[in-house]
Amino acid sequence: RHKLPSEASKRFERGVDTAIAPYAIARVVQLLEVHAAGSGAILGADLNLVEPAAPIELALDFAQSLVGVAYTEKEIIGALETIGCSVERLPNDQLAVTSPTWRSDLTHKTDLVEEIARINGYERIGARLPVAPPGRGLTRNQKLRRNVLSALVGVSAVEVLNYPFASASANRWFLSEETKAVRLANPIQEDAPELRLALLPGLLDAAKRNVSRGLTNVALFEEGSVFLPSGTVSKTADLPVGNQRPSNKEFQALLASIPAQPRHLAAVFVGDRVDAQVGLKAIPFDFSDAIHAARVAVESVGARLTLRQSAAKGFHPGRTAELVVMLDGAPVAIGFAGELDPSLTFANDLPRRVAAFEIDLEKLFGTAPESIQATPIFTYPAATQDLSLIVNRDLAAADVLALIRASAGELLEDVRLVDDYRGENVSADKKSLTFALRFRASDRTLTQAEASEARNVAVAAAAQKFGAEIRA
Repeated sequence: RHKLPSEASKRFERGVDTAIAPYAIARVVQLLEVHAAGSGAILGADLNLVEPAAPIELALDFAQSLVGVAYTEKEIIGALETIGCSVERLPNDQLAVTSPTWRSDLTHKTDLVEEIARINGYERIGARLPVAPPGRGLTRNQKLRRNVLSALVGVSAVEVLNYPFASASANRWFLSEETKAVRLANPIQEDAPELRLALLPGLLDAAKRNVSRGLTNVALFEEGSVFLPSGTVSKTADLPVGNQRPSNKEFQALLASIPAQPRHLAAVFVGDRVDAQVGLKAIPFDFSDAIHAARVAVESVGARLTLRQSAAKGFHPGRTAELVVMLDGAPVAIGFAGELDPSLTFANDLPRRVAAFEIDLEKLFGTAPESIQATPIFTYPAATQDLSLIVNRDLAAADVLALIRASAGELLEDVRLVDDYRGENVSADKKSLTFALRFRASDRTLTQAEASEARNVAVAAAAQKFGAEIRA
């Protein structure tokens, strides 16, 4: 009851020979006669209430069916008699095996097979891998999850596992104050009585702990469930105790009390991405690192990430992007990436600039294609073009980039934003966006004229939709 084992309890839980008492008494008498000048008298009363062991029926072919070794009858009987069992031959290739009093652990025929295999040698048991049954293996979401986690490890982030509990204030760092949360009836920590609504608060706490111990450059990520109740959160439904099976109504009440638990993915980046070296200054983490890590995670499942300017709660209002994935032509918002609000990082004793992202994996996996197609590697050289467009200052560069990618034709291999200029020779309400375009064909070497023609199609589309003009 108190979990305080004694020498006696260790012996008795392993079993004690029930027939050893007369022999033990005889040994005591013998020692008294030899060393204490005692004299033995007649044996006293012997009260033994232990029921003798019942015989165990063992088929001669059972050992082979269980172990896979064709033991002969002589080997089976010899092994059992070696350990003290008495064996009686029965009809229909059956044996009646009675275990000795000192082997109280032999209660089933499988116990006897273990002894047969041990006495005759484990080396006779062959090593053969079983054939996996068809139709098993990882589910689609499990495979995608492995892709995502491996991709983040590949960008030098370290996976951590935090407790799913949070304080009421930390649970609202990235959500509105009115957001409901599941409150524990008996929390492990008084200051963390709620189930988490997001992964980032736990990651910030882990980053704070690392920084306080001198690990100032950390890149941490976590994949796990968040708990999002809908409506009023009540206590879990009571189920019957004992052998009675719960009714369907009771099961439904139990399921209704369980909150939604989508899987999320989040990461934080604190400190320097590149340490200071001879001739090289330190390069700190910033919002671009969080966006790059989120892009790597999204592309690992075959989806394409696009960005929208955002001002999510808990993030820096000017350095935050909403992460969007297209599904059948419609945008699906899956999370946010950028730098955290400096006031939040200051409250957590972290550097002013901390980059982070959080993604709803359920939404991401819903937009992922059934299979990921590898991009072919073309051997013909590429033709490059630069394109500078003057557009309205409040127009998102991602919208212009998406239009160029969609309208430049199938020869466009890649397009990147390389410059955002606002200043002299550009109107105050305008900005100049410079894109680097790369064209390539799979069957021939492109000429600059072909690349220019494809670029001009994109310019015409931008002029028609956004009123863009080529910068002189």
